[in-house]
Amino acid sequence: MVNNKLNAYQQVSNQSAQFADPHRLIQMLMDGFIMRVAAARGAMQRREFERKGVELGKAISILSGLRDTLDHDKGGELAANLEGLYDYMQRRILEATASNDVAMLDEIIGLMREVKTGWDGIRDAATGAAEVKAADPNGVSVSG
Repeated sequence: MVNNKLNAYQQVSNQSAQFADPHRLIQMLMDGFIMRVAAARGAMQRREFERKGVELGKAISILSGLRDTLDHDKGGELAANLEGLYDYMQRRILEATASNDVAMLDEIIGLMREVKTGWDGIRDAATGAAEVKAADPNGVSVSG
């Protein structure tokens, strides 16, 4: 049952990715990472070690994809910090795999949620600024 829901979600996600802008693609990668680590967490608790390995392998692949999107020329210190964080997450995944430590996976999920919240905020801030500019393209205050 869970696998059917996951497969349906993945099909919709694959179709969505075809039409997504770069910002949305990063959001989808982050969502996918969180989903994979959470699935591995559940597998770890159920002692389904093969499934845990598959899910964490996919999570590491997603981290590689996120790392590949970093633009160190434009992103500077922020890109370097994110790369360091992604490296840390990968090390923690490997440690969690070896020790079957659910708390490490919880930490990793929390870190990615925090990064995703910031990433989502970039879109919200850009959308808000665009709406203000569209409402008043000359920057003239219309308030009394």
